[in-house]
Amino acid sequence: MGFIRGITTGALIGAAAGMLIAPQLNRNTRKRLRKSGDMMMGIIGDVYDDVMRKMR
Repeated sequence: MGFIRGITTGALIGAAAGMLIAPQLNRNTRKRLRKSGDMMMGIIGDVYDDVMRKMR
């Protein structure tokens, strides 16, 4: 469970840092960030499902 928590925390910190570092957040940048976040959450969900399946 710590591994998944670490990945999730890292993703959230990375997204926050990206928002702070981005010089101008226009509509396209926000759309790309949202799409990347959605993709990352999908990947994290898949990894979580795989880990849980292997633990059984």
